[in-house]
Amino acid sequence: MIEQVAIAFEHKDYQRAAKLLKQLQKESPENPWVQYYLGRLHEVSEKRQDAEKIYRQLLRDTTNSKIVSLARQSLRGLQEMEQEQRQRAISQATAQPNNTELGVLVLEPLSTEMKIEASRKFAQIMQLDPYTARLILPSRSWRLYRTGQVGELKFYGEQLQQASIPCFWATIAQIQQIQVYQVKYFQASTPQATIVCCNEANQLGSLSIEWSEVTARVVGLLPIFEEVVDRDVRGKLERKTQIQDYAQFCDLHLLGRRCILRLDDNGYEYQQGLEIIPQASQNTIRINWNSLSTWIDQQLPQVKIWSDFTPFADTALDQTEMLSHIKSHIHLFRREQTNWDSAFHLYSGLVLVKPTIK
Repeated sequence: MIEQVAIAFEHKDYQRAAKLLKQLQKESPENPWVQYYLGRLHEVSEKRQDAEKIYRQLLRDTTNSKIVSLARQSLRGLQEMEQEQRQRAISQATAQPNNTELGVLVLEPLSTEMKIEASRKFAQIMQLDPYTARLILPSRSWRLYRTGQVGELKFYGEQLQQASIPCFWATIAQIQQIQVYQVKYFQASTPQATIVCCNEANQLGSLSIEWSEVTARVVGLLPIFEEVVDRDVRGKLERKTQIQDYAQFCDLHLLGRRCILRLDDNGYEYQQGLEIIPQASQNTIRINWNSLSTWIDQQLPQVKIWSDFTPFADTALDQTEMLSHIKSHIHLFRREQTNWDSAFHLYSGLVLVKPTIK
């Protein structure tokens, strides 16, 4: 009867092949030839995942060299077909001019329980082995996973979302369009907050906002690098660049105005404007900054604080080409350029634009 199934496949008489296989499954369900042709039937019925599952099982469990060879050949054919379809879909996704813009694909954290099933789906979508997939999926904070044309990122992102893997994508242009104001000090806090700040052209002015306009708060530490002289393992003097300190930043987001009010511990003028910190002139910068942060907490008790910049930066810092397109709007004295500043602005910008991404 297996020979009749083979003949039916040769003549593309899949209806007869299905009828014969139904009978054979009852009589010899474990027969590897029955399983192989069942895989073929799934394949021609567009049930490729079912076919792949059978072929992989045959490769794992069968010793018949002929069947192993056929299963391997069929599996390779499925993979080539899937690759062709994928490339065709990506080409279509990037065909529109606005889909060729540079963008980023960000993975959002998953619980440990969800990661087990999600890593299997992630591996399948991104064509990875399950172990690598499990290492890539984040548990606690955002992970910058991929950069490239936003049409391609959207193609992958939609597949991941359909598989219940949380992610989002955005263009670098969306980040570049955000206005940033450098806060010098708060002039008043009621009935509105009046903020003395500099715009991107470094022009000093003031801005009045309702506290209810603040939709998010992003805090982060940016390393300050200094060149130091140290001794190597042989006792010879050598110059090294080391982290000597950290600058503290706090971004207040005004989603409705598409802008960020940026504060930093060295740029804020604690002795000006509203008296938030008694004896500001006698305190250390850290004490002043902590007092200012506590005061902001009191003004914005319900606003979410995003504080996972450092783990995000670990996944973004090596993306030098992409980060070079991002103006950081951070004015720390740097002896050498660093990706940390652009990475912080990217993180903060993604927090701002995420609610607007369709």
